[in-house]
Amino acid sequence: MERILDNEVKFVAGVGEARAKLLERELGIRTVGDLLSHYPFRYIDRTKTYRIGEITEEVSLVQFRARVTGTAYAGAGRKRRFTVFVSDPTGSAELVWFQGIKWIEKRIETGREYLVFGRPSFFRGELSLVHPEVETMEQALSRKAESTMQGIYSTTEKLSGVLGTKGFHRIVCNAWELVRNRLGEPLPEALRQRYGLVTLHEALHNIHFPQSPEALRQAQYRLKFDELLGIQLNIQSRRSARMARNNGFLFPKVGGVFRTFYDEKLPFPLTEAQKRVIREIRRDTVTGYQMNRLLQGDVGSGKTLVALMSMLLAVDNGFQACMMAPTEILARQHYATVCRMLDGMEVRTAVLTGASNARERRAALEGIADGSIDLLIGTHALLEDRVRFANLGFVVIDEQHRFGVEQRARLWTKNEQPPHILVMTATPIPRTLAMTLYGDLDVSVIDELPPGRRPVRTVHYTDAARMRLFGFMKQEIRKGRQVYVVYPLIKESEAMDYKDLTDGYEAISRDFPLPEFVTTVCHGKMKPADKEESMRQFKSGEAHIMVATSVIEVGVDVPNATVMVIESAERFGLSQLHQLRGRVGRGGEQSYCILMSGEKLSRESRARLDAMCQTGDGFRLAELDLKLRGAGDINGTLQSGMALDLKIANPTLDTQLLTLTRDAAEELLARDRTLALPEHAGLRELKQRYAGGAERDFSMIS
Repeated sequence: MERILDNEVKFVAGVGEARAKLLERELGIRTVGDLLSHYPFRYIDRTKTYRIGEITEEVSLVQFRARVTGTAYAGAGRKRRFTVFVSDPTGSAELVWFQGIKWIEKRIETGREYLVFGRPSFFRGELSLVHPEVETMEQALSRKAESTMQGIYSTTEKLSGVLGTKGFHRIVCNAWELVRNRLGEPLPEALRQRYGLVTLHEALHNIHFPQSPEALRQAQYRLKFDELLGIQLNIQSRRSARMARNNGFLFPKVGGVFRTFYDEKLPFPLTEAQKRVIREIRRDTVTGYQMNRLLQGDVGSGKTLVALMSMLLAVDNGFQACMMAPTEILARQHYATVCRMLDGMEVRTAVLTGASNARERRAALEGIADGSIDLLIGTHALLEDRVRFANLGFVVIDEQHRFGVEQRARLWTKNEQPPHILVMTATPIPRTLAMTLYGDLDVSVIDELPPGRRPVRTVHYTDAARMRLFGFMKQEIRKGRQVYVVYPLIKESEAMDYKDLTDGYEAISRDFPLPEFVTTVCHGKMKPADKEESMRQFKSGEAHIMVATSVIEVGVDVPNATVMVIESAERFGLSQLHQLRGRVGRGGEQSYCILMSGEKLSRESRARLDAMCQTGDGFRLAELDLKLRGAGDINGTLQSGMALDLKIANPTLDTQLLTLTRDAAEELLARDRTLALPEHAGLRELKQRYAGGAERDFSMIS
């Protein structure tokens, strides 16, 4: 493909230096290629032409032919307006301009016929259009030869004042004229034919100037295919490179440590799903390849137990293992759980966090350096340069989406030879999406809960039911249970949300007075020691109610808590609501999640809250969440070391195409691993475009 697409956008007619700077600052458009990759976000069908008498208030946009019968001016200064009177055999209308009057009056001739397009409104039964688009019939016929559907481009407030819809469309037309006969074709002909793809030339033309809805569909399909194929070529090439290294640590034996734990220490029988995942991990660690596995499991499905048993396999084979958690609370909780489960066994365990005191820190650092400690559990503190392992063979990263790619990569460098990696998330990702976006990882899923766990009953109340809610909370507390009350915390409005929580704490303290009821509070603005003390009071049962922000989304395990009240529930995403619900139902008693909201809800908010009440299946909720919110960051799944600069493809909605492009990438790389063949030159460019800016190959650490 010629380098014409790399030319600076300032050389496009109608752009120039000033507009080029504005385009780059506002939309990131620097080159001709960037401009032509800024696709319309919707289209107006200009094929239908109304007669004036047919236009009603129900129609949002109209196009009609009419002849100018006269013009008039009214007002002065800023209130000055220019009105054009038009008619056809069925009726008449007024076209009104408040801005650009000098420009439009030069282009209007009384007695001439025009094609008018705009948004209709009615005043006292008279049809009126403000600032419509107006073309002579000759101009309209010329445009019709080009396209019957007009693209509308996303813009910004600053840019729209300089380049409106028509202006933007005009510079796209000019850019297309520059490249239309100079575009190469990156995809081999055989690949295009196999997947039924139009040429890149046809696709770019019909995305901006579609001849028909079908031509537009084919253009979108081709451009999505290119984007997703570029991503998959990178993912699959990294995966094949990892598999080709054959440098993973071998864990050939299941020894005494693992067997003793399995026979004598299991807190409850493993589910079939847990057994399946352990077998998958076991198979990985005897192949000679470095394991890189994503473990998905709903809240409370037993991922921590699977992680511990996997780490014991490492210990049995003479290696150390570590687990990294995103928060101090969660790391301490994992440490306490592991110590309790391993009580009486000769497995040496330590904890290291940013809040570790000098004595705890020294013991951990010395123990892992000389090999006397087998398992180290901690937070980001594990990434510090002074943390040196004697023989690190297995790494577990919990709630992996809370760590950046660079952070995770630093654990890999703790050894000359990379350890096996298990990344865990309780935020379910639909399996097809996970397998395709996480193409360089193997995916395991724990899709059943341990026996005895009862589903959490979820209900939605509005503020009118608050006294009923308080009565229910008192009833549960008198049974010896505990209650969470959670408020949203959104960075942009932290002060406002902090006030919400403070007011809520005061209201609950009034309605749940001492000494019968003890209420504690926990939020991100508290000092770590105060937060720890609040958590301790609640976990020990000294406090009956914990008023908190979503800081307790992960990290608090209180089996005696049976009620989760989520205030302003409409302000949370589905995944976060599900995570919060997972804080209750961890004991044997029936638990409840109560979603509180105002009376007025958007359609999307109501859909989220209804979904929460209808299902407890995290994977079903994840599907719904992705449909409601779009792909977005997909909870970190797009942090794979590549900059996914998607302009048109949507990993959420285009899962079938994701699978097709993954298969295509695998086949291409199986035949030509480095895409060195001459017919693959365009594919090499496509792969490079989506390689991202990562300086290090992150494929071994998700």
